[in-house]
Amino acid sequence: MNPEKDFSPLTPNIVRALNDKLYEKRKVAALEIEKLVREFVAQNNTVQIKHVIQTLSQEFALSQHPHSRKGGLIGLAACSIALGKDSGLYLKELIEPVLTCFNDADSRLRYYACEALYNIVKVARGAVLPHFNVLFDGLSKLAADPDPNVKSGSELLDRLLKDIVTESSKFDLVGFIPLLRERIYSNNQYARQFIISWILVLESVPDINLLDYLPEILDGLFQILGDNGKEIRKMCEVVLGEFLKEIKKNPSSVKFAEMANILVIHCQTTDDLIQLTAMCWMREFIQLAGRVMLPYSSGILTAVLPCLAYDDRKKSIKEVANVCNQSLMKLVTPEDDEPDEPKPVLQRQAEPHPDDALAKQEGAGSGGPDGSCDSSFSSGISVFTQASTERAPVTLHLDGIVQVLNCHLSDMAIGMMTRIAVLKWLYHLYIKTPRKMFRHTDSLFPILLQTLSDESDEVVLKDLEVLAEIASSPAGQTDDPGPLDGPDLRISHSELQVPTPGRAGLPTTPGTKGLECSPSTPTMNSYFYKFMINLLKRFSSERKLLEVRGPFIIRQLCLLLNAENIFHSMADILLREEDLKFASTMVHALNTILLTSTELFQLRNQLKDLKTLESQNLFCCLYRSWCHNPVTTVSLCFLTQNYQHAYDLIQKFGDLEVTVDFLTEVDKLVQLIECPIFTYLRLQLLDVKNNPYLIKALYGLLMLLPQSSAFQLLSHRLQCVPNPELLQTEASLKAAPKSQKADSPSIDYAELLQHFEKVQNKHLEVRHQRSGRGDPLDRRVVL
Repeated sequence: MNPEKDFSPLTPNIVRALNDKLYEKRKVAALEIEKLVREFVAQNNTVQIKHVIQTLSQEFALSQHPHSRKGGLIGLAACSIALGKDSGLYLKELIEPVLTCFNDADSRLRYYACEALYNIVKVARGAVLPHFNVLFDGLSKLAADPDPNVKSGSELLDRLLKDIVTESSKFDLVGFIPLLRERIYSNNQYARQFIISWILVLESVPDINLLDYLPEILDGLFQILGDNGKEIRKMCEVVLGEFLKEIKKNPSSVKFAEMANILVIHCQTTDDLIQLTAMCWMREFIQLAGRVMLPYSSGILTAVLPCLAYDDRKKSIKEVANVCNQSLMKLVTPEDDEPDEPKPVLQRQAEPHPDDALAKQEGAGSGGPDGSCDSSFSSGISVFTQASTERAPVTLHLDGIVQVLNCHLSDMAIGMMTRIAVLKWLYHLYIKTPRKMFRHTDSLFPILLQTLSDESDEVVLKDLEVLAEIASSPAGQTDDPGPLDGPDLRISHSELQVPTPGRAGLPTTPGTKGLECSPSTPTMNSYFYKFMINLLKRFSSERKLLEVRGPFIIRQLCLLLNAENIFHSMADILLREEDLKFASTMVHALNTILLTSTELFQLRNQLKDLKTLESQNLFCCLYRSWCHNPVTTVSLCFLTQNYQHAYDLIQKFGDLEVTVDFLTEVDKLVQLIECPIFTYLRLQLLDVKNNPYLIKALYGLLMLLPQSSAFQLLSHRLQCVPNPELLQTEASLKAAPKSQKADSPSIDYAELLQHFEKVQNKHLEVRHQRSGRGDPLDRRVVL
């Protein structure tokens, strides 16, 4: 420092002492400065006061010499003490050079700067609040200082500043929030602790409403919640807990919409504490805000659905997520199915689409317009413009929701409970908003069919409920729902119709719209037949599904829909099936279900009597497809008590190629005859006069069988027939009363028998073609 320079009104002795390396001498100089400034205050000499402060600032506190800087700091503190209540007039000049020294490389100098600022603030008290942001900024840096003495000094200054803020009613919260939002993303644990402590203080002040600015800092708080330090995590938990209590007390003043996407992101983190806390917040938001949260449903589902598959290690998160899921589902009502009406331009601009905001926020956002299920995580969250939920009705955006549900259902790695929840959502949406949902049916249908192969019976059952609702909902009735399984759909909707009531045995009559059925059964919509076609195609391409799950699927569909419609449509489709081997296998499966399932008791009774034109029409439709499998055709005749026609069919068996599989099916039919389902048939054996063709048909089966257990079983049954009139001459038989079912004028049995022969000839041709190509044949029996 230049000794010849004029530092007046500071005396040369004061200047020398301020530059001294000894603290005691600098302290003596500070006392002289205090005395000098007091005199200026008494004289109201503001010019000289400013000159002293400027000299101490420029020539000492900001000097290149460390001892000079130390002298300048203690001198500025002395000025503040001397000014007393008038120090507020000079705070900017007093504070700025001190704060500059906070960045000094010398830890002792940083400590002296902290000490000087403490004295300045202590004197000025509330007058420092206009400079709070710069003070807070400086303190936030000192909170992470590596020197313990500096950190200790900053803590004293921090407590003093907190006391001042708590006592004052003039704190500028609006001006402070941007700085708080910036500093809250610090990764230093001490800086985080400093930030949390200040939020706690501000939250405790009655005159400061920090809740209004919670969207600005909520993301940062969740970031801090993931800190490695237990103490910091605990402090952050307390802060978030206090905020949540206040939200519950004053839900009307909470900006739920602005914080929804923040919670969505943190509900997907891998940190258990963050995820649980965010999920608890989401639960409260859904329950408190209600339909305000509906526009964010796609993001919420992206976060919540995977949690439903958690095991007991994350039981708490799973339970809260389940409550969130159920609460959100309840918000969807039939009102959401009303067509979207055009909104005023200004209103649309005031309420941005929440999925768009989330997409910008998350990158490849969860539940955004692209339907991605990735959980992108960002270090900072932009604050959204608050949606005008009071002025505009809340709209349910089904596009994003369906994309999220489709994404989760398509992911085979997703757990069972999540898949069940997705299917429950789809079912709920089809019930509450059918018109909107049917716009998405074409995209959902393939994955719903694929889900039938799921390992879980519960998943398959829920899947069938959704498919059944699609197939039966009145909202699905369209002239042309379009292809549901690609361009290779062989049979068009108009070609595949159940025969209209009329003379049985006549060709089917195409309808103009939907599936025709009897007046006593509910009408299915345009998607029903598409569903049946695609279900059979899936059985054809995935034989294991048919073998393992086929009966379960068809039985459940018979409960959920109408059994007659299902069997009628499947029979009509199989009649045109090009893969004859599959047709035979499928007919056998359907016949087994028809004869053995308790779910089809009513349908069996309908077929057993054939009293109505509808039941006769159903029999003819089934018969034509059942012809793909000779033994099942006979069993259908037994079920419908068409014993004479059954006998005629068995007579044709002599012209068929007898294989092991054929004999196995005959064996199974014999076993079925002994089951309760055919109790009426066995009792009819007592009336030989009226049922001669029944006994002949059974003897025909007996003659087909080799010497086996089934042969012995049927032989013993026939030995129990009490009437020996079976040996009557043909003339006496003509005189006997005819079987009740042998004389049904509505059914052209001759035409049906010709159809049976035609179908069996096709099967024979296919087997010969396979033999020529060297394909594996059915196991043959050498008789």
